[in-house]
Amino acid sequence: MRTAIYPGTFDPITNGHIDIIARTARMFDRVIVALAVNSAKRTLFTEDERFELAAESLREYANVEVKRCSGLLVDCARAEGALAIVRGLRAVSDFEYEMQMALMNRKMNHDISTIFMMPHERYTYLNSTIIRELSAYDADVSEFVPACVLDALRAKRRDGN
Repeated sequence: MRTAIYPGTFDPITNGHIDIIARTARMFDRVIVALAVNSAKRTLFTEDERFELAAESLREYANVEVKRCSGLLVDCARAEGALAIVRGLRAVSDFEYEMQMALMNRKMNHDISTIFMMPHERYTYLNSTIIRELSAYDADVSEFVPACVLDALRAKRRDGN
């Protein structure tokens, strides 16, 4: 079974993430969406909330599963039997960092390749940070996130987060 792993913090998951996941799901038999667990990183949503939002957003994809990943990504990929790590590149500015990570991952495990994917052009400027910022100012982000994420963002605003 050909498995790919798509890592991220997903705080929150966006339609740009889902675009890449959906295309990856057509190329691989199994896609692991690896929710990065990093207690040092401050997030708007808790680990459990991020997990639930990602799982709900991806439930229509039968060959996609959301899992938590702590430690080195390449170790998570190896444990899942992944052949590839999928990374999204929105702009040229993403490339240098992503290339360094890909080379280091290949050094640590030469059997796992990194695949770079461009999101659909309507998502090239989109990231979770922008979504959190816009939402904090009550801007309409409905075209950029799944409905469950939109509801969760609204609930955070109501709760004062």
